Amino acid sequence: MTADPAAVRRSALDALTTARSRTSALTDCVEDSELTAQHSPLMSPLVWDLAHISNQEEQWLLRAVAGREAMRPEIDSVYDAFEHPRATRPSLPLLQPAEARRYASEVRGRVVDVLESAPLHGRPLVDAGFAFGMIAQHEQQHDETMLITHQLRTGPAALTAPAPPHADSAGLADEILVPGGPFTMGTSDEPWALDNERPAHQRLVPAFHIDTTPVTNGAFLRFIEDGGYRDERWWTEQGWDLVRGHELAAPLFWHREGGQWLRRRFGAVEPVAPDEPVLHVSWYEADAYARWAGRRLPSEAEWEKAARHDPATGRSHRYPWGDQDPTPERANLGQRHLGPAAAGSYPDGESPLGVRQLIGDVWEWTSSDFLPYPGFVAFPYREYSEVFFGPDHKVLRGGAFSVGEVACRATFRNWDLPVRRQIFSGFRTARDA
Repeated sequence: MTADPAAVRRSALDALTTARSRTSALTDCVEDSELTAQHSPLMSPLVWDLAHISNQEEQWLLRAVAGREAMRPEIDSVYDAFEHPRATRPSLPLLQPAEARRYASEVRGRVVDVLESAPLHGRPLVDAGFAFGMIAQHEQQHDETMLITHQLRTGPAALTAPAPPHADSAGLADEILVPGGPFTMGTSDEPWALDNERPAHQRLVPAFHIDTTPVTNGAFLRFIEDGGYRDERWWTEQGWDLVRGHELAAPLFWHREGGQWLRRRFGAVEPVAPDEPVLHVSWYEADAYARWAGRRLPSEAEWEKAARHDPATGRSHRYPWGDQDPTPERANLGQRHLGPAAAGSYPDGESPLGVRQLIGDVWEWTSSDFLPYPGFVAFPYREYSEVFFGPDHKVLRGGAFSVGEVACRATFRNWDLPVRRQIFSGFRTARDA
């Protein structure tokens, strides 16, 4: 991203506008009663996310950047994600839909005025428009959260989108050899990169093989049909407890009817597509499949090397296909479609090594715990990353069809508890060379 102030302002405004359009689409498509309802104790009411997005925007862009007085200081604690677990948020004095929309509109109008004149240098929070990019990413992350809520809600479909394109993957190899050696992991010069992506550092990764595409529904069905959910051999102790305690037998939203596997997707029931990447599996399920297949999950460093490293130049690119921003021909992002494309799609987005769909389609579980990079510094607040570091959370990489382009790059790190299934998570496997 150029440091030219005018270009930075245009990029920031475009990112903020794109995010708000998506927020509106996710909240305008249902009645107010659907916005205020809690569709799952795992998620907030949609109206909470709507007002939380704007409260964070006000706190960071109007107060922290512009130094303005608080518009609604009495609601700060209501929309503090660390103060109130999701399951308890319906009991809070939430802004109702019409009031939440007015608040959002007023905040955004003031933010646009600030963006036109705010200095974009002189302190880390504003350098290269960082705070504006951070807030655009925050809104897109909550848009993804709201999309998860839409998947969990019952009732008729409220969202529509065209089916993703399908590329001919005939002759595509099953796996790719990634040569051993050092590569540059993380970033120090991506202006809107978040703190856990920093700083750039060298990692030495031995040679390994990695799947060319994410694991498909068809492949995962073979694991199911071979008794994978009934065989303790493939599971960690915690994973086996999860299987038995919740009687797991397939990915979330799947059920068997009349000898056929069906899935529910955003209010519609349809046959499971065998060539699509498997979706809505926990880390434990991904790990068990990999063990059953005689393979393993890639480490976070292996995943990033497969996605960024160019053996011809030794460089690490911003994205698998190079340094250019994502396009519809390269990756399935931004809720352009309501599901992953078939495995082998997006040849224009493959890495120099020939690995496909590393960006978009499904979040990919890795074997790694969520830990800081050497030299990590929390910025601009500890609660974004630092408080989550440790063995409780596993790293996901790549971003799903649900992820906004501004919140997805080959250095971007996501993390979640290994039991999570409602997220748009899949995986690919690896093996030692």
